[in-house]
Formats: sequence, structure tokens, C-alpha cells
Amino acid sequence: MLGLVLAWLGHAGAQNATVSTPQIRAELVAHAPNGVQAGQAIWVGLSLEHAPQWHTYWINPGDSGLPTQLEWNLPPGVRAEPVLWPLPHQLRAGTLTNYGFEGNALLVVPLHIEKDFKPSAKNTLDIQLHANWLVCRLECIPQEGDFSLSIPANSSTATQTAAFESVLAQQPQALVNVQAIAHPQGAGNAQFLTLEIRGLPANLQGRRLEVFALEPEILDSASHNHPQASQAWAGDVWQAQLPLSNLRSAAPAALTLLLVDASQGTRQGWRVGLKIEGAWPDPSQEPLPSASVDITPTDFSAADNASFVLALLGACLGGLILNLMPCVLPVLAIKFLGFSRQHAHAREQRLSGLAYTLGVVMSFLALGAALLALRAAGEQLGWGFQLQSPGVVALLAGLFTLIALNLFGLFELGQVLPSAWLSYQAKHPITNAWVSGVLAVVVASPCTAPFMGASLGLAMTLPTWQALGIFMCMGLGLALPYLLLSWLPNLARHMPQPGAWMVTLRQLLGFPMLATVVWLVWVLSLQTSSDASALVLLGLLTLSAWVWSLRYKSHVARLFQVALLAALFTLGTLALRAFEHNTNPTTIGSESTHTWRNWSQESVQQTLSQGQPVFVDFTAAWCVTCQINKQTTLSDPQVLQAFDARHVQRMRADWTRRDPAITRALSALGRSGVPVYVLYAPGRSPVVLSELLSVEKIQQALSTLP
Repeated sequence: MLGLVLAWLGHAGAQNATVSTPQIRAELVAHAPNGVQAGQAIWVGLSLEHAPQWHTYWINPGDSGLPTQLEWNLPPGVRAEPVLWPLPHQLRAGTLTNYGFEGNALLVVPLHIEKDFKPSAKNTLDIQLHANWLVCRLECIPQEGDFSLSIPANSSTATQTAAFESVLAQQPQALVNVQAIAHPQGAGNAQFLTLEIRGLPANLQGRRLEVFALEPEILDSASHNHPQASQAWAGDVWQAQLPLSNLRSAAPAALTLLLVDASQGTRQGWRVGLKIEGAWPDPSQEPLPSASVDITPTDFSAADNASFVLALLGACLGGLILNLMPCVLPVLAIKFLGFSRQHAHAREQRLSGLAYTLGVVMSFLALGAALLALRAAGEQLGWGFQLQSPGVVALLAGLFTLIALNLFGLFELGQVLPSAWLSYQAKHPITNAWVSGVLAVVVASPCTAPFMGASLGLAMTLPTWQALGIFMCMGLGLALPYLLLSWLPNLARHMPQPGAWMVTLRQLLGFPMLATVVWLVWVLSLQTSSDASALVLLGLLTLSAWVWSLRYKSHVARLFQVALLAALFTLGTLALRAFEHNTNPTTIGSESTHTWRNWSQESVQQTLSQGQPVFVDFTAAWCVTCQINKQTTLSDPQVLQAFDARHVQRMRADWTRRDPAITRALSALGRSGVPVYVLYAPGRSPVVLSELLSVEKIQQALSTLP
């Protein structure tokens, strides 16, 4: 099965019209309303849909970044023109000022169809594109994609008309009948370009203009908002003084500016060529303020080996800490109970340790591969995605009920498994160890331990084999304590001797399993409804009765067992229908409307625009760590008082059921699972806190607010 998933992943990068990553969705689109006809032009474009807070760059990226590069592979008789860029926006990243695009952007390219063009055998124009882009938030990730598209030659292609017309309409007008003169002046760290432009459109008079230079590293990237910049109108003459860049190394004789008017709500641009009069001053040698951008490569050939090794070590450490999470402790307790049974057999212990480790690692790889495959197919999923399905939660509740009944001694495997299976199990006890490794991952998957969050987020941005390497290291970390105990005899000797206490401990371990069932049914009630949860509880009761009845072998008992199985099947069918029909699951944040608001990206942006900081709790009912933090640190009076003192708006993003908007927000933060705790402040980068919260950590984060 894993091999099939990996093979599917190997083909996920095959050429098509769309390439998706956690940060961006890129699609090759076309606009040919009259079909493909010789002597005419059509338009194609790369549509970029950015995740929240991520951006790509304009032809002049500003202080940092790289413009998107398009490399076309076109048939004979088709010629591509330069990119028609949308009007850029000024983007702030720490102390840097960049030019680029957020949200949705379309890079349009006209294609000229020559007279010698011949359509393909399918009567289509087949084009291919290789694109490279740098997508950034505070960190930057270089990405690339291969696209292919077939455009019908004799029919209209106009599904993206509005997007193409919008970009074409905002193309800057070239102003030729203007008098534009620029004078460089100043010295040291105070150098300016003084402009005088006569002949701009009359409707611009009196308006403040945004200024972008098409040539990089000439003007200061924040020139139109720079505190030392100025602009004014003297009649129909626009005058401006724009700071020069400290990175300037060229002294051009001419310069092209893009002037943008956004005062009327819609952005409109004009392109003006400047003649430079006078000598350029020597570039300033004064040091620039330090600013850095974290580059996260997605191609291992360009990656820093040390950084990747650190990511693997972080993943292993996160898996090791995962052993301390409440959701994993019951399974570990059963494993260590098994050590007491076989403590005198060193070889069997070692084989059991290896089998358990293999089960853990294979399960982590299978889950990781499935997650990567589904995300490559366009699904907005994250770590723990399987527990967002009510059906999976109900099945797990049934599994843990059976485990509890087995620990209580109500049934043994001989009552439910064929004798051939039991014979195999007796001859190969390491099979039990492998299955328990799989079970450990099943119950551990909803949890995110410290160090795991960053590693999981990074895994979503890496090539498949690197991402699977991170998942493998997480599995090794989870299995490491048991593996060491099985291979170090001195440690194993400290385990207690077998005795009657083992029966008592075995029965005692059944209660944590039932506690897990209670938790799963509670999760189910939040995902679906009380009616659906009641059906599942009836199903668990029927399952328990069926298991109890297996100890009896009479004809009447057999009929009773068949009736219970029929009832179990009926309840399961009714429960599945209830899962499908439920559309309004309860949110775990709805009980605290006076202190916690339900999250939305729009609410966060609106609150920040009003100058108020926001604290977001990304949580889920199936996340045990989330619930512990919610009932302890996030309910602590000191924390609530600190939030109120600094007027912090609290929001809760409930990921109990699948929510693509929350998944995108987590991806934008470099995370792939919950819990995630984020402090947003106006004009600042988001601060992501540790998965294990404390009063001190929250107070420390809040102390940085103005």
C-alpha cells in the first residue's frame, strides 16, 4: 500500500495546468475568445493565488526578493511577448520594503499567432511553461512548477475573461508628450533624485502619487512613503524629491518610473521616461540597518545540508517528546507491561523492540505519504487529518473499547480470531509488537509535541523524499525509548519480576482505554450531533454485548450473537447517515463568546486594522494537548487579566472538522497541525508560541506589545 502511495506521489509533479504548495496555488490559464487564428493574438497567464500573508514579487522586487520567471515552450509559429505585470503594491517585511503581490495575481503574456502556425492533431494549441517564483512571508521559499495547457483552435476559451480584462485594463499608459527632468543631488547618506514632470493628465493634479522605479536599486524602495521624501504640485507641474538607494551601483542616463494613482479606490498607472541631468553622486558607504530574510529552499540541491540535518534532529526530538503526551501513555504502559512478561528473554526483547520500531516508522511514513498525496491533489489537510472524519473517530472508539474489554479479561483473541491466525501469532510474537507500534501512531497522530510543529510545517514545503525523511525521524523518536529498553539488558533488569500484580495492572490499564473512548465520543459529539453520538454509544454497547456473548457456545447463544451483529450493522448504517447529514457541528469555542470570538481571517485583519492585537488559539477537540492548555493556562486568571490589560482580542479557530481556511492559515504560519498559538500585533510579524503553554510564556509574549 505504501509503495502505491509513493508511486502516486512520484507522478504528482507531472505536467498539468496547476501546481499547488502550502503557500501558493499556481495555474496556467488562457483567454482566447475568438479561438486560435493566424495573424491574431491570444493571451495566456500564470494565475497566482497566495496563502494569507504570503507574497511574490514584481519585475523590480524592491529591497529583497526575485521576480517570477516564465520560460515558454511553444510550437512553431507562436511567439510570446514580455509579461504584462499587474500594478504592484508596496509590501513591508520587517525593515524591508518590497514590491509585489498578495492575494490573487495574474501575470499575463500575449501570444502572437503567425501565419505558419499549425494546430496539433487534436486541433489545439499546446503550450508548456516552466515557472520559477520566490514566495515569502518573513521567510522565503523558492519554488518552481511545470505547466501544460491545450487551447482549442476553433472554439472560444473565455472562462477567465474578468481576470484578464482586469489586468489589461490596469496596464500603465505610456506618457510621451511630457517633459520630465531628473537631477541627482546630495552626498553621503542623504542623496535624492529631484523630479519635475510637466504634462501629466489633468485629472491627476493635486493628487499624491505612488512611485515605483522599473530599474532595481536606484530609488529607495520606500520612496513614496519615505519620511524624507516629498512631492507637490505647482500648477500642472509635479515636483518630487525621492531618496536614492544605498545599494545603488549604477549611474544610468535615463530612468523609467511607474506612477500610480490610488486615490479613487481603483489603481491606475502611467509610465514615464526620465532624462537624467547632472552627475550622479558617489553611492553612500554608510552601513545599512541589518535585516534578514529566512530562505527555505525547496530543492535539496540548493539546500544547506546542516539545516536539513537540524530539521531531522528536531523531528526526532519532537517524536521523543511525543511519548510524554497523554494520548500515547496508555499504549506505552501496555508495552512496558509486555516487557515484564518477557524480561528474561533478551533475544525476544530485541526482536520485539525492532518490530515495534518498524511498526511506528512505517505508520508515520504511511500517514505522511497520504497527507502529502492528498495535499498534492489539492486537499487542504494537516497533521491529524484522519480524526477530522467522524467515521474514523467512531471506528477508533470501537477499537479502544475492544482493547479495554480484552484488558479486563472479558475475551481473549482466541474467541474472535481464527485458529490459523493464533498459531501464526504464537510462532511469531513480534507481530504483536509491530501491531502495537501501528496502534501507538494511531493514538499519537492527533498530538503535536514541541519541535514537531515547525518540523511538520517544514515537511509540507519540501520535496517528497525529504518530507518523508522528517516523518521517518519523528517515528524513530517516538519508538526510541522502547527500542533502547529492549536492546540494553541493564535497563531491562530493573523491570519488576512477573507475578500476580500483572493481572491487576492489566485490568487497571483498561480504564485509560475507556477514558480514550469517552474522549473520542465527546469529539464525535462536537463534530456531528448528540443523536449521532447516541447511535455510536448504542453501537459500542452492542459491540460489548457481542464480545461478552462469545464465551457461550450453545445454539441459543449463536442466535443471540447473530442478532447482535445485525443490530450492530443497523446502528452503524444509521450513524453513517447521521454523519453525512450533519452540517452544523458544535464549535469548541462557542461556549465562551464573552471572552473568545470564533476565528476568521477577515476578523483578524479587521481587528488589527483598528489597532488592537489578536491572540488566536488554533485547536481541535481531538487534540489532547489543546484541551490541557485550554483548561489550564488559557483559563488562568493571570493570563486572562494580562489579555484584558493589553486589550488583546482572543479568537479560537476550531479545526475539529475539516476547514480549508484554517488549514491555509496554519500553512501560512509554517505549521501543519494543532495546537498552534499566535499573537498578532498591528504592523508586526506574527509571534508563534510553543505548543506547551505556560503563564510565563504568554506573559512574556504580551510584554512585547506596545
